Amino acid sequence: MTNEKFAYEVTTVTKFIQIYCTDKHKELPKIKQEKTLTYEGVPDVVSVSYELCKDCENMLNYSFARLCACPHVQKPRCHTCPHPCYELPMWKRMAKMMKYSGMKLGLNKIKRLFLRDKDG
Repeated sequence: MTNEKFAYEVTTVTKFIQIYCTDKHKELPKIKQEKTLTYEGVPDVVSVSYELCKDCENMLNYSFARLCACPHVQKPRCHTCPHPCYELPMWKRMAKMMKYSGMKLGLNKIKRLFLRDKDG
């Protein structure tokens, strides 16, 4: 995968896990971090900031490791990949996080469009 695609995937997974953690783990202490990732020997391909509970940070780090190890030149969506690299329990957990965050992002987009049309 290209460096640009890697950066996009890392940014997306960070955003999704951040939304999930913010909503579902309100009572847990959060760790504020900034990470700069290297991909295929190229330093500083992408930098991300997040504030997550320890469990969600572990999931994010696992996701980063899986993305770094992805063998595909044209990266497929993970749920359609012929050779999934996530272990089944982690895949189920990530699917739950992505479904929740994707729904929330979709509803927010619809809400913004509705408010824009209402004001305009």
